[in-house]
Amino acid sequence: MHANESPWPPVTATNGAAAALNHYPPPQPPELLEALARAWGVTPTQILVGRGSDEGIDLLTRAFCTAGQDSVMVSTPTFGMYAVAARIQGASILDVPLLAARGFALDLPGIRRALDAGSKILWLCSPNNPTGNALAREDIEAVLAAASGRAVVVVDEAYVEFTGETPWTLAVARYPHLITLRTMSKAHGLAGARLGALIAHPDIIGLLRRIVPPYAVAGPTLEAALAALSPASLAVTAERIGQLVRERERLATALSRSTRVSRVFPSDANFLLVQFDDAGAALQKLRDAGVLVRDFRGQSGLGEVLRLTVGTPSQNGLMIRSLT
Repeated sequence: MHANESPWPPVTATNGAAAALNHYPPPQPPELLEALARAWGVTPTQILVGRGSDEGIDLLTRAFCTAGQDSVMVSTPTFGMYAVAARIQGASILDVPLLAARGFALDLPGIRRALDAGSKILWLCSPNNPTGNALAREDIEAVLAAASGRAVVVVDEAYVEFTGETPWTLAVARYPHLITLRTMSKAHGLAGARLGALIAHPDIIGLLRRIVPPYAVAGPTLEAALAALSPASLAVTAERIGQLVRERERLATALSRSTRVSRVFPSDANFLLVQFDDAGAALQKLRDAGVLVRDFRGQSGLGEVLRLTVGTPSQNGLMIRSLT
């Protein structure tokens, strides 16, 4: 009798999580932290869960950047929320663009210059959104070495399940300044549940727990996440990941043969970045077929490109027919 909750469940509740919606959920549900720790090979004390990876990005920016004083480093083209969070916090943004001629690799000398300029957070997205490529492990190792004692390095691994590579999550124990972001939105199919996690040294997790808003995980989200992390669900998810990877290659092969397509960029994610002779015309063809894709024309020097999410075989077939 301490939280000013209603003593009754919602009128429409019948069973399951809905029957407990009159009570606030735990701020950081222990059973969820334990399930994620088992799935990712870390400890519960290294995990903070929240409302998608976006909340983790916001928390880190507020925790490590003083408004009007500090800066963050981004490597465009990349996920836009890093810059959005910096602008909201009043932190400046140092852009060290990816090297397009080297397959969107990191510019290591440029990152060292950003460190010399005092950047507090180095944002790395691997696989990168929207280019789709996983960053070279030796390059990330070089960034971690250069940033030791100077800045935190955040590796956003929203799409790591589609790579087949060892996640950087497992390296957090070796690097106290390494932070990784994970999400249940992509491989686990829980985008609507809005559940992301931040994995870091327990000291960083303790710091962030002081500023995270209360009740970060809603009751239905907790129930859905625990169900998705059961052994049976994880087995189905692994099969679906395999199918998406095969469909990604089928889609890439088919589109590379299209006279409309100039280039299909290699991808380690669940999407393809595709360059067209006329992306506007291709976009209209897809819209006429009832398909919505992301328009990246003119952003960060990418040119006539669209980002196509890999879907079911029938959805991918519709995109292929529309564009070939």
